[in-house]
Amino acid sequence: MAVLGVLTVAGLLVLWPDGMGRSAAIDEAEQFGLVTEQFDATVESVIEAECSYSDPADPQDCISFSFVVHEGPEAGALVVLPEYNLSALSPAPPLSVGDAVVLGYEPSTAFYFYADRDRGNTLVWLTAFFVVVVVALGRWRGLSALVAMALTVVVLVWFVAPSVLDGNDPVWVAVVAASTIAFVGLYVTHGFSPTTTVALAGTLASLLLTLAISAVFFDIANFSGLATEEGLTLPLVADINLSSLLLGGAVIGTLGALDDVTVTQVATVAELNHRNSRLTVAELITSGIRVGREHIASTVNTLLLAYAGASMPLLLVFAASDQPLGVVANSEIVAVEIVRTLCGSIGLVAAVPITTIMAAVLVGTTTDDNNPDTTSADDAPHDSSLSWEDFGPIDDL
Repeated sequence: MAVLGVLTVAGLLVLWPDGMGRSAAIDEAEQFGLVTEQFDATVESVIEAECSYSDPADPQDCISFSFVVHEGPEAGALVVLPEYNLSALSPAPPLSVGDAVVLGYEPSTAFYFYADRDRGNTLVWLTAFFVVVVVALGRWRGLSALVAMALTVVVLVWFVAPSVLDGNDPVWVAVVAASTIAFVGLYVTHGFSPTTTVALAGTLASLLLTLAISAVFFDIANFSGLATEEGLTLPLVADINLSSLLLGGAVIGTLGALDDVTVTQVATVAELNHRNSRLTVAELITSGIRVGREHIASTVNTLLLAYAGASMPLLLVFAASDQPLGVVANSEIVAVEIVRTLCGSIGLVAAVPITTIMAAVLVGTTTDDNNPDTTSADDAPHDSSLSWEDFGPIDDL
């Protein structure tokens, strides 16, 4: 683990962004009109009436919004947006007088447009509530988990995105970032201890296995990365290998679930050993995998539900298209999530025996020579030898 830690630091130093790629991407985005200024504003009036260009033979209803801008070159001014035709395909924004919004602004034409609602206060209050709940229930461990979460955000925002925009391989960036997050997150949250180190080792080993499997099947599936709006936009502003970007995202996406599994398995084995220090390595593995099997049964669905929950609008669009399930699954935007889910789930399943064995070897006894009187619950002597059944114990019915 010390060697892996040194390699992770070396990777950070080699791949650390200099900001040039991000600056160039911003310049390119500005040329394509993808970058606009945004200012806070408040809805002043909402007027629904017949459109000014409406014809008696073809009456059309419009809605007009006016806003008071609080920032920018015209702070305090009243801005009236063009009429919005209610017959348009997309519905008008559901705004009311007094709502806080964000207006986009194009300096070259002094043109304002509605960008989004202002959710800043909502996010601040929700974050504060989240912090209070975590600290109240988790105490110092909860506080350390929040610190680890903040550091994870720092790695993703200050390292991953700028480094990829600098032209570095997204897969290598994702691997270094995942290793950094694993080291920092586990040690900050759970402290420096042998059990934490075992959980970290199991996490990284399972993550590398997931990467290897994902790399094979992503290559076989020939994903282009152009199935989403973001995938079509990125090549316009930066030179990025979108296929590698998809693979890198799969690696980082699997890390969170792996942490959960490995930490739980190490804690289970450590607790079993604490309650009965005479248990052998084989017994610890058997019991640990029995617990891990139940954990995996509930965790396998985790990645699927996470991806499906984020893709609900897409699922509804496919349902409305009345296409066969095989056609829908074959489309790249859905197939990517399927491959991510299955490859990530394989890594989760593999994490159970990998981490359990490591933890059992660390804390368990290999022989019963020093405990001749040790017997199991059924008064049979301990068998310290490992067999295949230890890695796939039969559940007691």
